[in-house]
Amino acid sequence: MRKAGLLSPSCAGAWRSVRMASSGMARRGPLANKVALVTASTDGIGFAIARRLARDGAHVVISSRKQQNVDRAVAALQGEGLSVAGTVCHVGKTEDRKRLVATILDVNVKATALMTKAVVPEMEKRGGGSVVIVASLGAYVPFPGLGPYNVSKTALLGLTKNLARELDQRNIRVNCLAPGLIKTTFSQVLWMDKAREESFKETMHIRRIGKPDDCAGIVSFLCSEDASYITGETVVVSGGSPSRL
Repeated sequence: MRKAGLLSPSCAGAWRSVRMASSGMARRGPLANKVALVTASTDGIGFAIARRLARDGAHVVISSRKQQNVDRAVAALQGEGLSVAGTVCHVGKTEDRKRLVATILDVNVKATALMTKAVVPEMEKRGGGSVVIVASLGAYVPFPGLGPYNVSKTALLGLTKNLARELDQRNIRVNCLAPGLIKTTFSQVLWMDKAREESFKETMHIRRIGKPDDCAGIVSFLCSEDASYITGETVVVSGGSPSRL
């Protein structure tokens, strides 16, 4: 195993689980024998990404705030014969990240930067790797009533560019995923109301609400050798919704 994939933010202690996950037998696929640490991955987009990375050959470490959610997700993926381990981490808790305050900007931006900094030495030991930060279409087109969230996601676009420049000499690529309206529990306030859902669809070229799996393949690609010449970029997965600052 040479490289590790990462979705930020998370906790540095999860690398114990990474080492355990990478100690198994060799696997096949575009991400064979790589390790992926996927945070907030027990549901929705994160879970779909974890499943896709594992199906593509990676040893995946799932991370979330609650043990029962981690256990459920790990059991589900192991039941599919996938190489998965789990760890509990909550970046909003003082004991996990003493320097973070539990606000949207702290969790979405500061924790991402701190987590990336924490895992870089481990990635260097493996010869490099790939960081994929998850932003949102809200970084480009603000969602009504979600001001701090939108601002935090826009900041992640700049963080991606900056980290890509800082880490390029260490053979670590940094890219970003910006999902549009994806059908998850988190976004249900936007799509459960049919009138609001139809309003969103009017802005799309592909007139449907996205699925978590629509994001998973993009992340797997960005973590693979097929994307070895791509860094500092943001891929928008939004059905063609406008996405320019």
